[in-house]
Amino acid sequence: MSNDAFTKLFQQMAESGHQMARAFNPALETWDPKAFEKLIPTMPAEMIELWWGKTLNRDGLDAKTRLIVTLSGLIIQGAQAEPQVRLVIRHLLAAGASRREVAEVIYQCAMFAGVPAMQKGLELAQAVYAEEDKA
Repeated sequence: MSNDAFTKLFQQMAESGHQMARAFNPALETWDPKAFEKLIPTMPAEMIELWWGKTLNRDGLDAKTRLIVTLSGLIIQGAQAEPQVRLVIRHLLAAGASRREVAEVIYQCAMFAGVPAMQKGLELAQAVYAEEDKA
């Protein structure tokens, strides 16, 4: 398939998906994922520990370690899931991680994901830190 044919097919598929989304929920036309992120507050440390820590997973990892693993996976994917990266960083801080520990996790990912993914992750972390400093 030529590049033009693929591009045309992809555009048709994307437009079909947009039409389907509009049919299901017209409000999706103006949906902003960054605005949605603000609806999800950072959970208190006790809630994080309940869901991702040792309360429901007694023999497993604690919440901080689980969130470190989650952040690593998101960064290694190229830090493309920006709202999820910011949310996990906020939860990591609430679970007791320091800003330095968050940065170390992101730095470590450069070996597997490359410098651009690390840089994007650090930019997202800086944005979270700036939000926290304002609050």
